[in-house]
Amino acid sequence: MSAHKKINYLEFPSRDLSKTKSFFSTVFNWQFEDYGPEYCAFSGEDAGINGGFYLSELSSTTKNGSVLTVIYSSNINHTEQKIKQAGGLIIKPVFAFPGGVRFHFEDPNENEYAVWSEKQ
Repeated sequence: MSAHKKINYLEFPSRDLSKTKSFFSTVFNWQFEDYGPEYCAFSGEDAGINGGFYLSELSSTTKNGSVLTVIYSSNINHTEQKIKQAGGLIIKPVFAFPGGVRFHFEDPNENEYAVWSEKQ
């Protein structure tokens, strides 16, 4: 499959890169590589796409017009519990939508993401 014209990389703000790395490696098994004190990249099969986090006091939320990154889970309840245990905050409880169920959460840096799964 050609990579031409495909989304290839995503970058997110992070107030605290060490919290970011700990959260996403614990919950989603993402791997990280540091590129100086203000940037880290994530990769690995579990991430689905490569990307990075840059040091910033800003956060990414749908409330301020940011794109919503949606992560798939084959076990949404287990993923929700892991997010809570790792310091994430559920900001929209599980709800049905055409094709499945999902919830929204904030990571420890107040960035908003969603997790979805087929109806269970």
